[in-house]
Amino acid sequence: MSAPIRFIFGLHLHQPVGNFDHVFAEHFERVYRPLLERLAEREFFPAVFHLSGPLLEWLERHESAYLDSLGAFAADGRVELLAAGWHEPVLAALLRRDRIEQVQWMRERLRTRFGVDARGLWLTERVWSPELPADLAAAGIESALVDDRHFLVAGFQRHELHAPYITESDDARLALFPIDERLRYLIPFRPPEETADYLRRLRADGRRLAVLADDGEKFGGWPGTYEWVYEREWITRFLDSMLDLAARGEMQLTTLAGALAAVPSGGLAYLPTASYREMEGWSLPPEPADRLARLEHELGEDRMAGPDGALVRGSHWRNFLAKYSESNRMHKKAQRLSLLCRERGDPADAREAIGRAQCNDAYWHGVFGGLYLPHLREAIWRNLSEAEGRLRAGEALAVESLDMDADGHTELWVHSSGFSAIVSPHRGAAVEELTIFATGINYADVLTRRLEAYHLAALRPATAEDTVGGTASIHDIERSLRLAEAPPVDRYDRSLFRERILAGDTTAEAYASVAYVPRTSWEAVPLTSEGSVTAEEAVFEFTAPDGSLRKTLRFTQSGSVTVEYRWTAGSADDVFAVELSLFRPLRLSATPEPMIWRHPVETVSKSERGLDRTVQGESITLRWPASLGHASVTLGGS
Repeated sequence: MSAPIRFIFGLHLHQPVGNFDHVFAEHFERVYRPLLERLAEREFFPAVFHLSGPLLEWLERHESAYLDSLGAFAADGRVELLAAGWHEPVLAALLRRDRIEQVQWMRERLRTRFGVDARGLWLTERVWSPELPADLAAAGIESALVDDRHFLVAGFQRHELHAPYITESDDARLALFPIDERLRYLIPFRPPEETADYLRRLRADGRRLAVLADDGEKFGGWPGTYEWVYEREWITRFLDSMLDLAARGEMQLTTLAGALAAVPSGGLAYLPTASYREMEGWSLPPEPADRLARLEHELGEDRMAGPDGALVRGSHWRNFLAKYSESNRMHKKAQRLSLLCRERGDPADAREAIGRAQCNDAYWHGVFGGLYLPHLREAIWRNLSEAEGRLRAGEALAVESLDMDADGHTELWVHSSGFSAIVSPHRGAAVEELTIFATGINYADVLTRRLEAYHLAALRPATAEDTVGGTASIHDIERSLRLAEAPPVDRYDRSLFRERILAGDTTAEAYASVAYVPRTSWEAVPLTSEGSVTAEEAVFEFTAPDGSLRKTLRFTQSGSVTVEYRWTAGSADDVFAVELSLFRPLRLSATPEPMIWRHPVETVSKSERGLDRTVQGESITLRWPASLGHASVTLGGS
């Protein structure tokens, strides 16, 4: 009891590639500046900070004085700055050379801007994979923060997790600091006295170390937190409470480096793939995610907080790539371009654009919009376009047959100096990507309307949740979401050139809400294909197994595509329909003149505000009498 418990107060400040400038500015005024000012006023140091690369770049352009202050604190040891992947990627999702490079980029930026040699690491979204130690060590990292849950699922007991541990792969060693989940939920949502009491109990039980490391945005950026943290002076009471503990010799602030030097190692640890508990649930498909949430509720908070709760798990972060085809397309495109970039001498501008396209936020969806935010996906595709346009400068039309999305089926990658497209013969020869380098837009980037686990929960009656004595956390807000009715769910993933036969009495309203059954659909039908490529055009002819549809795609050097149809399906009263889901407007023409339905593709998704309705793009459906038997459509061109 004579030694104080060492307390790491760590903050992860971040904004993603492609976020709106006003969001950066608002968070600077409501979170980043006031928080650092309060810590400095009370000399609440040392503290641990990580700033994502996109945020650092914005601050350098707009608020460089803030970085000067932070640098001064880092120079005299009052702030420890952590590395990470520079563009805030999930490292476990990258090619190994890419992940090492991302960390080295950030370490170099921190060295250049602040004069520090960052050896500790903020692990983005705390996504752990067992091969990481060798790659992090190769990038110059000596220690990393992970959730205590990572240890609990490996069989450790909670009382053991107040010390750094050592892990290794390929004989490269890395120190791991378990982040205390209890502290993440106490700070800043509960009265500061509860945090002080918790630290006292840990010390009384002989614990040597307590680690908080969490999003800094919850100190004023999350709903209700600015009022709670600053206007109702939570921050003042918290600092008073912590500094009183320090003055009494009960607590001592420290850094990762300081704790490594002062706190004995807990020993050797080998951790399975893991992330934080909520992330593992979010990555599940909707029905299993709903079952998991029900199971956790049935077990109750006490049991979930105990050793049994650690064994109740969801899936790994990579499952988002299987859950959302849009995420997988971005991920696999970035991987392919990374390999192509290295094959072609690794030009710096293309490599930098690929790095920006690896920013994690648009690849997954949890309690915030993420993948559901069109501007974040657009930023990923714009950077992929920039990189590929640079790498393909001067190239003629070409096609590659490969399993682009790693699903076991072959796609066609059609490209030139002007565009890049992916065609899926296995899924009705739909065009799943159409990126025009001149605009930087993937015109097929329209998010599919899906069932989400929170839709199921929001349709059930509300239950009371006690948040008295603090402010609602983002998870309290999540539990309060309600829907009057289920939103529409698409039958298949959205893309360009989806063909169906509709009953003649199908209405536009029924079609938009998916309250209809097609007479015939080729959306999930594998089509056989033949193709040829000349200097002027790439031509592919696809045929349904029963001969009911022949679909010919013609790509030009600039990326315009003409699709010619011949069909034999449908009766006299039916309609042949071609649906294009367009992310942004693009010139469209058709022969003969079609009847046209248009409707916005609107999703219902979680955000920090509750449930948001977001327009992801526009559905344009061209219709002809089924008896006609032929038609053509051209997308793009002048």
